[in-house]
Amino acid sequence: MATPRRFRWGFVVLAVVFAALVIWLWISTHQPAKAAKSPSVPVNTAKASLQDIPVVVSAIGAAQAWQAVTINAQVTGKLKYVAPEGADVQAGALLAEIDSAPYVATLTQAEGTLHKDQAALEEARIDLKRYQTLAAQDSISKQTADDQAQLVKQDEGVVQTDQGNVAAAKINVDYCRITAPTSGRVGVRLIDAGNIITVAGTTGIVTLNQITPMAVTFTVPEGDFQRLAQASNGFSKPLATAALSQETDQPLGTGELTVSDNHVDQTTGTVTMKARFPNETKQLWPGQFLDVRLTLQTLSNVVTIPAAAVNQGPKGAYVYLVGPGNKAVMQPVQVLTTQDTTAIIKSGLKGGETIVTDGQMTLRPGLKVSPRPAAGSAEGDASSKKPTA
Repeated sequence: MATPRRFRWGFVVLAVVFAALVIWLWISTHQPAKAAKSPSVPVNTAKASLQDIPVVVSAIGAAQAWQAVTINAQVTGKLKYVAPEGADVQAGALLAEIDSAPYVATLTQAEGTLHKDQAALEEARIDLKRYQTLAAQDSISKQTADDQAQLVKQDEGVVQTDQGNVAAAKINVDYCRITAPTSGRVGVRLIDAGNIITVAGTTGIVTLNQITPMAVTFTVPEGDFQRLAQASNGFSKPLATAALSQETDQPLGTGELTVSDNHVDQTTGTVTMKARFPNETKQLWPGQFLDVRLTLQTLSNVVTIPAAAVNQGPKGAYVYLVGPGNKAVMQPVQVLTTQDTTAIIKSGLKGGETIVTDGQMTLRPGLKVSPRPAAGSAEGDASSKKPTA
């Protein structure tokens, strides 16, 4: 009878163990789970700062000579002289000379004819006075005196024609010497001395470009044109204009906007503008493409942040701030304008706030963040400098 009793006790023990296991499993699965620690989101940050910001209009422009002249021949003849290529000349300097001998000879002939006809006119006038005296004395007929008066008028016409011929001959002689109409730089000659040039030639002899001052032309959209017109009081006062290299972004000179075209190009919706640069250092060269920036005004002591920090939502622009406890705070802002990579804030920030510049797309208000200054910012530079031993 001992064996069945042992079996019964064994089953009891197993039942107790099984029940204890079930109870333990139930308790362990129904215990409240420990709250998982929410990880912080890494973000780049920058400080909102107060600065003086110039408001500018940017455009792509081209430098051109303030005055560009192509020297052409006005008489036909042998070219004797051309100014040296690349020479800087003053107004009135000799640029080209054509053999004037044929034109001097023509002038001499015209002057000789003039002198002869002037003598004939003087003789006719003397005879007229004599005839008029005799006619008054009834010594000759009045018809003879009238005929002599008509002869004087004919001789006066001949002399006037001769004077025109002499003037034309002198002009042709003057045309043989071509002088610079303005100061400038001589270009590569288009024809060499010794060649016969004609008035019908279309290539010209040489070019002359005035590069001090220099002109920079560019176009702006209608919207920017209105801003420029307002800032310059209808272009009655000049606007500061800067020229920069397209390759290196280095400044090439400063000038003033002086000319606005008199119409809007309907095909492009743009207006052509022209600025005058002193170009004393000759960094600007005709035909050079460059970037143009016009300063409209300078905004003093305004709040600025990186433009990348500004987000757009259903209710307008906003930024994320790093608030107490490194928690994200959504802050509505009003952007006055954007200059390159800088946003100018009209309202919503006072300066000094820590702004999220990268990583804000994954944020929501109250989420914990792990801020790190953006590369290149003043705060980032300061944090990267560690004390050396």
